Amino acid sequence: MDARTRERLPVLPVLIRTVSQRRAAAQTLLEAARQAQHGETFTAAGQTLIRVVTRHGTAVGKVWATDRETGKRRDLTFEEEQAFWTRGIVEVLRSTGVRIEELLEISHHSLVQYRLPATGELVPLLQITPSKTDAERLLVVSPGLADILSVIIRRVRDSTGKMPCIAAYDRHERVWLPPAPLLFQRRFGTENRRLSPDTARDLLAGAQERWPRRSCRRRSLALYAP
Repeated sequence: MDARTRERLPVLPVLIRTVSQRRAAAQTLLEAARQAQHGETFTAAGQTLIRVVTRHGTAVGKVWATDRETGKRRDLTFEEEQAFWTRGIVEVLRSTGVRIEELLEISHHSLVQYRLPATGELVPLLQITPSKTDAERLLVVSPGLADILSVIIRRVRDSTGKMPCIAAYDRHERVWLPPAPLLFQRRFGTENRRLSPDTARDLLAGAQERWPRRSCRRRSLALYAP
């Protein structure tokens, strides 16, 4: 495992740059499509698409567009969401070294502060709940990690500014966890649900393939396999 990690470590900056670029491109495309009218051609992020407005899509907040090159209809809302969570997962994993299971259990309550006795300075910490080692850990939050966590929190907050508390199922312990303001949650229909471990692994696998695509083959990413 150590040899495998050393072999793949040099390409980590490429992965970071790729998911960041895809996130920016997906967001730019979505914003441009929202400004376009039905049947209008628009160009953004180096792509030319045709805006498509459907009654069903408008009702559920979906933004659709047709790719002029392939003729396929694309769900730009879905693409932006996938790109956002892929970048969030990659950034938090590489900044903390936690396992996927631990990542998905991070909540708003996991962010704590410690005041240094000598200087009185406040140090931001990230509390990692016990998982494989049954040992709780406190990680110092770097500026880069603080930035991505704040972006995720802003994304998850509801219209009142509060973090929704949701229950999640622990497949290893086979129990439902108490409701908590989990960071890695997203909207499914009329409710919020936590991202599943399989979804997280699929997003990581998809980061290595050409986007956009509706689903990814289920396989683990060697560098981040728990």
